[in-house]
Amino acid sequence: MSWEPEVEGIRERRRRAREHGGREAVAAHRARGRLPVRERIDRLLDPGSFHEIGRIAGHGEVDDRGRLVSFTPANYVLGLGTIDGRRVAVGGEDFTLRGGSPTPAGLRKSVYAEDLCLRYRVPLVRLLEGGGGSVAGPAGRPGRPSGGDPVYARHRFVSMAEAMATVPVISAALGPVAGLPAARLAASHLSLMTRETAQVLVAGPAVVERALGERKTKEELGGAEVHGRSGVVDVVAADEDEAFATVRRLLSYLPSNVYERAPRLGHDDDPQRREEELLHLVPRNRRRTYDVRRLLRLVLDRDSFTELQPGHGRSLVVGLARLAGQPVGVLANDPRHLAGAMDADAAEKFRRFVDFFDTFHLPVVAFVDEPGFMIGSAAERAGTIRRGARALFAAVQSRVPWASVIVRRTYGVAAAAHFAPDAHVLAWPSAEGGALPVEGGVAVAFRREIESAPDPERRRAELEEQLAAGRTPFPRAEAFGVHDLIDPRETRPELCAWIEWIQPLLDRDLGPRSYSIRP
Repeated sequence: MSWEPEVEGIRERRRRAREHGGREAVAAHRARGRLPVRERIDRLLDPGSFHEIGRIAGHGEVDDRGRLVSFTPANYVLGLGTIDGRRVAVGGEDFTLRGGSPTPAGLRKSVYAEDLCLRYRVPLVRLLEGGGGSVAGPAGRPGRPSGGDPVYARHRFVSMAEAMATVPVISAALGPVAGLPAARLAASHLSLMTRETAQVLVAGPAVVERALGERKTKEELGGAEVHGRSGVVDVVAADEDEAFATVRRLLSYLPSNVYERAPRLGHDDDPQRREEELLHLVPRNRRRTYDVRRLLRLVLDRDSFTELQPGHGRSLVVGLARLAGQPVGVLANDPRHLAGAMDADAAEKFRRFVDFFDTFHLPVVAFVDEPGFMIGSAAERAGTIRRGARALFAAVQSRVPWASVIVRRTYGVAAAAHFAPDAHVLAWPSAEGGALPVEGGVAVAFRREIESAPDPERRRAELEEQLAAGRTPFPRAEAFGVHDLIDPRETRPELCAWIEWIQPLLDRDLGPRSYSIRP
């Protein structure tokens, strides 16, 4: 007598699990422009590499003879696979079953995702689409409330925190995401959402209206227009395929875990490339701006820069790139927004990504044009100085190598954030610095002289012009206040040489990070 009946039970449960919520539910899901979760996983991973875990997790009912009558699969799909040959853990909600609101088995699998990536020390990719818990209970209908987890159960956010300290965690919102899935999106190193089909919400419209009397759609509460600016998501993708391509690209800059180095790739971009355009990119007229993203394209490896959070903290440009094939974190002031000043959002953005670069041992390249912390009543109400102090602490506590290129201004306390301890500092001929920008400094130091002049505005302009003319980078370079004053066209060769110098440092400084309290 064989075990064929039981094996047939396994096959039948696997078959029904692959039907998701049924033909009609899957068709309705596709009609909304969204893919079933297993198809998403297949498009993300290398072909044929997915090894699903818990394939028959769910709830089955059998008759008196033990034959399967019905089977409802867990609405979370989880497993291991590869991306560009590198192992990853991947999981996501099945929205065709209860709108992704967790079933008991689905919740267990979603919680296990962090344990899985920690066990194998591989990146975790979450493909999110679903809500949190329901008052209807895990069975989908009212009844006696669950007793919940026992008092000795492990806090489910412990493994999330451990995962973020150990492996890259990337989450993509591909449909409505609320409650616990929304928290998981935020509890990631990098987060994405699709522009037309995803919303990220603490609570949906019905809950918001009942609690606050505020009538808003999902899109108005948490669509891409909201979170492309809020800082909750780092990349807004046009559609699911672009989201999958972006996840693959982001992982290419990162190591599999904090005990390894990020992969340095071969490249065909000449490290000695000198771009003539850099010589006149920064205008001599101090009141005119320039395109800092153009600067980055001229210096970094061609087509290697991926910007993060372009709509949030817009005075600071942040991203991942390569120099001579080496993955690096990039920070750059954008003089086209708030003149590049560090406001509260930019300070928080700076702090978060400096910690991210440091966690995964990515050298930091900073292009500095910092006029100082943002000023004014709105900046004070936003607590700019406290957030700015956190940004400063992130820089000084960072242990990865830094190279800082002073493109134009380094003024005030905020300028110190752009120079980690032992940073390699280069300066362009356009560099200037001091306690205050010329305009603000003149207004303070010469207030009485300006007010008593026959033509105050003319006298103000004269004083500003005189002081600006004296702000040359040569005294600082001659006093060895920077490592070198360079021709802007030398920027890429100098940085690529620095990349070679720091290779032994990157080999030695692996493992997890920890930091003291910050302001």
